[in-house]
Amino acid sequence: MSPTRELAVLGLVLASAAIAAPTDPRVALRQRAEGETPLIADTFELCDRVGGRITGTPAIDRAVQWATDKFKAAGVDSVDSESFTVPYLWIPGTVEVAATSPEAFPLRAVAAPGTASTQGPIETKLVDVGSGLAADWARLGTATAGAIALVHSQEMKSFDDLLGEYLRAGPLLKAAAHAQVRGLLLQSTRPRGLLYQHPMVFGRNPATIPVALVSREHAQRLAWLADQTEVRLRMDVVNRIGPMFDAQNVVAEIRGKEKPEEVVVLGAHLDSWALGTGAEDNGVNAALVIDVARAFKELGLQPRRTVRFILFTGEEQWLWGSMGYVERHKAELDRHAAVVIFDLGSGRTRGFFVNGRPELRPVLAKALSIYPGMGAAAHSLEAVDGTDNFDFLLSGVPNFVADQDPAPYLPNYHAESDVPDQVNVKEARRNAGLAATLVWSLANSPAAIPKRQTREQVDALLVKTKLVEQMQGFEQWEDWKAGRRGFPAGP
Repeated sequence: MSPTRELAVLGLVLASAAIAAPTDPRVALRQRAEGETPLIADTFELCDRVGGRITGTPAIDRAVQWATDKFKAAGVDSVDSESFTVPYLWIPGTVEVAATSPEAFPLRAVAAPGTASTQGPIETKLVDVGSGLAADWARLGTATAGAIALVHSQEMKSFDDLLGEYLRAGPLLKAAAHAQVRGLLLQSTRPRGLLYQHPMVFGRNPATIPVALVSREHAQRLAWLADQTEVRLRMDVVNRIGPMFDAQNVVAEIRGKEKPEEVVVLGAHLDSWALGTGAEDNGVNAALVIDVARAFKELGLQPRRTVRFILFTGEEQWLWGSMGYVERHKAELDRHAAVVIFDLGSGRTRGFFVNGRPELRPVLAKALSIYPGMGAAAHSLEAVDGTDNFDFLLSGVPNFVADQDPAPYLPNYHAESDVPDQVNVKEARRNAGLAATLVWSLANSPAAIPKRQTREQVDALLVKTKLVEQMQGFEQWEDWKAGRRGFPAGP
């Protein structure tokens, strides 16, 4: 081949490469995420080698170190742990529940987070309180005193069912205390013997009644027996309950090149319950946050604004890590441009919750325009309580929560089955691409993101989005009114 022809061919090759190479960083981020990245390997490593990660245990300390090492290896500009206070320690110990009469058989059971120990074995009669509504307790009158109460449930099939299970916890504990029962047995909402750990308290103090969750089928057997004759049970629950303690969030940064004082947050929670290994909730998304940081560095992308990658802990105990972060950084919240949270497993991201702020929908549509079906209408106005966006919402900071298909998440929620084999690999990679694309767009946009709301605007939003009832059920409302969460209280 002549030198002239070689040069011509080389020119065509270079021109072709230039055409193929994405000029939009969003395209490069998407292509990388949907290829072979460490995302899934990291998920397996976190779940299989660290395991379930309850805040306050050595396992979460190992997870914090694991995440710190991963961020350092990714080449971020800085990474550190930031402490916050958890009001009390609760770690499950041993649970033994068995029928002793009219026949003896063991029950599959686990302790409900935040609830008391029995202080030694108790043996007493069983009372069936149906669904545990006020009328059910009233029907039994004084027969509940000194008994163990069995509470029935419907099988959980939707997020509304899950929310209902959370919201009935407080009233159940109050009714049980008033009825003077010695313990509560809750029927599992999952079929085929599956156990999970469902928090019963959301405030700053543990419950005073021992509560165990029993398999659905064993609860049905107890109910059938109790309908025929008196049933007696033996219950022995030993939990480790302690005073307040300090825990750590992991906070990494890639500094902005033009507006480093402005911050875009990408967050997920690192902690989990420990029946399974916390893959769907929320190991896969902890790995996602790390992988987005890795993607920025691998592709040489430095945004205008600072991107802060945060792995919160204390989330499962009721959002203490994100609350602690907001308190620690309250002086700079005016400079937090946006917060993006992933906490619904590996299901397909269908859009984002904009938490009652319609003006944020066009921001998302523009940022995600390379993804079909991600226009303004894809993003829900619904406001979300129960994950790490919430204290940012109460502080007026624009916040987005990934709206994900619950199919791989709900059946394994807090359960023995929450292991990395359940992760939807294809959708997890797509989610990482969406996260990277959105965060890059928010952090690199020359245009300003809609401003932080005032306390008065947040107050109106809480009413408009009907969050008030949830906050009351989750023991958050009084803290908001008193200025202990979100903005300081007004005069």
